[in-house]
Amino acid sequence: MSEGYPTAAQKEALRLICEHGPIDTRRLGEHLVAARRPSTNPGFAPAIARMAGTLAWRLQAQGFIAEDPCGALWMTTADGRRLIGCAGTHG
Repeated sequence: MSEGYPTAAQKEALRLICEHGPIDTRRLGEHLVAARRPSTNPGFAPAIARMAGTLAWRLQAQGFIAEDPCGALWMTTADGRRLIGCAGTHG
């Protein structure tokens, strides 16, 4: 990961947060799993869902998402919405 330059996976998570946010990490993980083709590997979906927390942490560190005032939900920042061209107004 280059500092300040999100990966494709981070952009996908950012887009999902913008479209479905404010959203918690568990729901973000569910959306990440749903966005992929099903796999016969039983560990695939749980691994993708676990990745949601790491993606959110990196996006927050880069200033593209922020926690709501209660600290339970993720929402996009103006910089995050600008990066992916999302018209949402969360955050």
